[in-house]
Amino acid sequence: MNKLKPNEVFFKLFNSKDETELQSFIDKNPELFKRDNWKPLGGNFSNYGVVKNQQSNPIAALIEKTTNSIDAILTKKCLEMGTNPTDSDAPQSMDEAINLFYPNNNWDLQKNRRSQAEEIQIIADGNGPRSQRKQYPTSVIIYDNGEGQHPEKFEETFLSLLRGNKNNVHFVQGKYNMGGSGAIVFCGKKRYQLIASKRFDNTGDFGFTLIREHPKTENDQAKETWYEYLLISNKIPSFKIDSLDLGLENRVFKTGTIIKMYSYQFPKGYSGFAQDLNQSINEFLFNPALPMLTKDTIERYPNNKVLSNDLFGLKRRLQKEEGDYISDQFSETYEDELFGKMKVSCFVFNVKVKDFDLKKTKDEIGRRYFKNGMNVMFSMNGQVHGYYTSEFITRSLKLNLLKNHLLIHVDCTEMKYEFRKELFMASRDRLKDGEETQQLRHYLASKLSSKDGRLNEIQKFRKQAVNVDTSTNTNQLLKNFTKNLPLNSDLMKLLGDTFKLDLKKETKNNKKKKKSDSKRIETPFLPQRFPSQFKINSKAKGDTEVAKIPLNGEKTIRFSTDCVNDYFDRTDEPGELKIAVLKIKENETKGGNQVGEPKEVSELFNVNKSSPNKGTIRVNLNPKEELKVNDAIQLKVSLTSPNEDFDEIFWVKISDPEKKKEKTPKDEGDNEPLGLPKMVFAYENKEEKGENAVSWEDVEEATGLDIDYKTVMVPEAEGDNLNSIFINMDSTVLKNFKSKHNNPNEEQIELSNRKYYTAVYFHTLFLYTITKNRGYQINQKNENTNQYEEVDLGQYLKDLFDHYYSTFILNFGGMEEMMQGLAD
Repeated sequence: MNKLKPNEVFFKLFNSKDETELQSFIDKNPELFKRDNWKPLGGNFSNYGVVKNQQSNPIAALIEKTTNSIDAILTKKCLEMGTNPTDSDAPQSMDEAINLFYPNNNWDLQKNRRSQAEEIQIIADGNGPRSQRKQYPTSVIIYDNGEGQHPEKFEETFLSLLRGNKNNVHFVQGKYNMGGSGAIVFCGKKRYQLIASKRFDNTGDFGFTLIREHPKTENDQAKETWYEYLLISNKIPSFKIDSLDLGLENRVFKTGTIIKMYSYQFPKGYSGFAQDLNQSINEFLFNPALPMLTKDTIERYPNNKVLSNDLFGLKRRLQKEEGDYISDQFSETYEDELFGKMKVSCFVFNVKVKDFDLKKTKDEIGRRYFKNGMNVMFSMNGQVHGYYTSEFITRSLKLNLLKNHLLIHVDCTEMKYEFRKELFMASRDRLKDGEETQQLRHYLASKLSSKDGRLNEIQKFRKQAVNVDTSTNTNQLLKNFTKNLPLNSDLMKLLGDTFKLDLKKETKNNKKKKKSDSKRIETPFLPQRFPSQFKINSKAKGDTEVAKIPLNGEKTIRFSTDCVNDYFDRTDEPGELKIAVLKIKENETKGGNQVGEPKEVSELFNVNKSSPNKGTIRVNLNPKEELKVNDAIQLKVSLTSPNEDFDEIFWVKISDPEKKKEKTPKDEGDNEPLGLPKMVFAYENKEEKGENAVSWEDVEEATGLDIDYKTVMVPEAEGDNLNSIFINMDSTVLKNFKSKHNNPNEEQIELSNRKYYTAVYFHTLFLYTITKNRGYQINQKNENTNQYEEVDLGQYLKDLFDHYYSTFILNFGGMEEMMQGLAD
């Protein structure tokens, strides 16, 4: 075979559809790819651990490539302006860089966003057409029109590890030049990855190299293999170009970088790039600095009408689809001496969307927004660095009803560096299990689960559909059950250890709650895109303080406005609430009633700022140790607006610490028993079923769990506390149980009903009690992520009862039937 030229080698490599085709070309050219032409990545034969121990998820690894592309484009912009990216006059943050390099981007417009998105492209390659029967390997091409590199600089940039090339560049995400290598381990079985680049200023040649896992032989002395890259004639192969047709969307390649990863190991459920991968990347890039484009090929999907699609992060997607999918959204900004500053945004999804039932709605929401099981996202510069699953919502927030309908985003960009660096692994795909992570989890749980917080308000509103009084039914059922059961029996002791069993006392107070004759008429709130007013909710004037704040406590100050709820959170023309310290009057013990120098509010208070909620903005202030009793602080709170800012100036005063309430000491292990869960009958339609009956639709809205003819029981829980047991009186199980009687009379029907709901209620009660008391943790495999995730106790019990278990306990309620069956 004639010796191949560098450009011929490149196109043979690039045009190989997958790992098999690439290996075939390599095998046919042994001289070109001989052992001496490969050099270890980073110049280190022990690089296996560095590359291997990065992202555990192939999508997270792919995201690192796109992050590097964003860094490359911002760096190019900086160089084009004649500024060294490491200089002090270069942007000091990614937001600052975007505002400087793209002052009038207007990417919320489709045409503008699409044009910019073509600067970063993620393209599928592989044989086709694909079908359910034939699934060809998928290779991934990533292109960016960024700074690019000269061939002689490859070994210092693309092919180095742990060199910290970007450590002094403050406006990029990457630091140690290692994140981009994490995707190598997901490149087929042989880890082939092609890298090619040309410098943005059009100087130098177009260079390329191939990375692979070294094929270990018996002669190799190392215990582990390593990763290596291709050299030809002891240098990075290169050739001159003006442009290349590499299958990019709407352009040819001139400068920048292009990477191809062969036979990429995608998780289950990924096929078309314009849809499936697009959604998943949006999750990991909640609010990216730049838009990008995903593209598939007509060879893979000849019948697909949409082969390319731009993306700009999950935040914008949520806002775009707010009317169809989102019922509530709000944000809280926390400034605390523990971590510095962070913004937490909550998105609550509708119980039902479009014309879908509850189950289909949950499936659709999961497919569109939780493909990777990330219910609580922690991000830095818009890229997700770690997450919690829905376990945080049920276990820490105790908001079981919202577990499939709540997405929480935690922006960690402005956190203290010392705190933030202890949260995230270097791979940027998961949280460390350290002290800071535990502190942050506890802080978020305490704030978001607050009894007067927005999330609890939303959950209470959704549960109103089944707010019925069934205490009489429940107590009577328990009394009937215990007629012949001694109070000191093991069963009663088991129940008594978990629930309050008030068997002796009759309900004395039968007075019904008085209903107000005149309903309170609320003034309709008419939100404005921009505020026209902003007032503090206080009658205090002049030097009179609007609030006294205990030194060891906190105080919430409320303001009235007329701006829309998402005024602080929208991407287009958002507003902001600013707080400044104007004066400090120190108390006499600090040298008289003197006016001190103004300070940053974060030096004096831990501050929580809420987004507007129907015309109300809350600011929560908690004094720090800097302040003393009787100190008075003058604050200015400003609500920004395009025309003019609205200012409110007022005083607050620090008061004596609150006395801690003395708690009655409890014996060790004396846990407060729970109230007995209510028994509620549920019907497909509740008309003419009694005032304490509820419909299937009511149950679905109140629990977030679906119910149909196959369902026997639906629990309603808060955390691990069981509040209600909804028993489906229109279930197929009950109908089959009644069908044993030919032409049953009313007494037989009532007896069957009673046996049914009694068996279901008490079996649920005892299963719950045993599982909770023994401390069992239930895990289930997530079909989307293929990982085991914790399942709350309510969901587990519902699944357990759905059909087989309930049929068993009804037909073998007593052992005599089973023993008789065995005897026969």
